[in-house]
Amino acid sequence: MPYDIKKELKELYAPKNRDWALIDVPEQRFLAIDGRGNPNTAESYKKAVEALYAFAYTIKFAAKERGEDFVVGPLEGLWWADDYTAFTVRAKDSWQWTMLIAQPPWIGEDAVEEARETVRRKKKLDAPVRLEKLHEGRCAQALHIGSYDDEGPILARLHDEYVVAQGLKLTGLHHEVYLGDPRRTEPAKLKTVLRQPVG
Repeated sequence: MPYDIKKELKELYAPKNRDWALIDVPEQRFLAIDGRGNPNTAESYKKAVEALYAFAYTIKFAAKERGEDFVVGPLEGLWWADDYTAFTVRAKDSWQWTMLIAQPPWIGEDAVEEARETVRRKKKLDAPVRLEKLHEGRCAQALHIGSYDDEGPILARLHDEYVVAQGLKLTGLHHEVYLGDPRRTEPAKLKTVLRQPVG
């Protein structure tokens, strides 16, 4: 069976809790690309996501030929702004982001550089996609079901209530894992894992 990160790390990719709970996140490897602006309207966001998937599938097909097949993971994102209320009030033009797709543990820099040449040659894409290690450690995590624009209240509860009640502080970037395809799923049924490193 191909390696499937959603099955290997179920607690990260298939949580059941709809309110905040603490988990420990191990180190992971991701394809990553940075940008800023409204993900609904910024052309740079669309191009960044296209580049990530081009790299992800190129790496997957090369791995499959070596007998190391894997399922391409879901799109993920790290999000930040100069003022976190930009997220609770959905002021998207001020958002900054790093979009991610998780990679199996055995995928290294050589696979990414090989993919870069293939993507440049076949897709005419020359994107600054990189391999990045991320070790978030202790995190608050919750499953949000509904439109991305309805995340404001649960994020406000994290910042204003949960971390205070737990005696914690925020220690890293807001992380989202997109389990549904917004092109095929009605907004009310979208599933998003919300994660926040804490200490």
